[in-house]
Amino acid sequence: MDCTRNQIRFAFSALVLCCVCTLSQGTELRFVTCGSVVKLLNSKHNVRLHSHDVRYGSGSGQQSVTGVTAVDDSNSYWTVRGKSNTVCQRGAAVKCGQTIRLTHVNTGRNLHSHRFTSPLSSNQEVSAFGDEGEGDLLDDWTVLCAGEVWEREEAVRLRHTATDALLSVTGEQYGRPINGQREVHAMPQASQHNFWRVMEGIFMKPSLQQPRTSSAQLHSEL
Repeated sequence: MDCTRNQIRFAFSALVLCCVCTLSQGTELRFVTCGSVVKLLNSKHNVRLHSHDVRYGSGSGQQSVTGVTAVDDSNSYWTVRGKSNTVCQRGAAVKCGQTIRLTHVNTGRNLHSHRFTSPLSSNQEVSAFGDEGEGDLLDDWTVLCAGEVWEREEAVRLRHTATDALLSVTGEQYGRPINGQREVHAMPQASQHNFWRVMEGIFMKPSLQQPRTSSAQLHSEL
């Protein structure tokens, strides 16, 4: 029997939750890797990057992106992928200065920005865009960090590659139907409002360098 897209997404989401709730016996990875499924926490406002099938009532009208305080919301999972039209080898460490995409697990849309104005703060709107993980060049974000690779314990900035604006939260709260969720937007100024840390997730280990081994090992972290 054929599966609908929603059924496929539900099955994948269930797999993510199952893996996240299981402790791995392996060694922890200290860095973020391609193919990992993660939650990102804004360090200043203590909210996780979030999306859902709720569209903006102004601006682009695309799927909204917000920040939530809930720790266990499955709509806060994002897959780390290579930049547009590029494959990032699963398990490869994400380097500082590397351009990536973040794909929302439950809806298949990419973290996105453009010149539309955000509804609450009048900064640059951030949305979720595309279909089944494929959008356009405005889905690309560059990881800004201090060392060679994106360390899991490090607070990093995400710079929108096309506009140079930084993914940010400054505390504005929505009313209904997403009451209490914070606006996520992009802004040109570097500040404490645009630091993000990796929290819960599934972290893909680099493949063992053996010719016949093609699949990456899976590491899960509560």
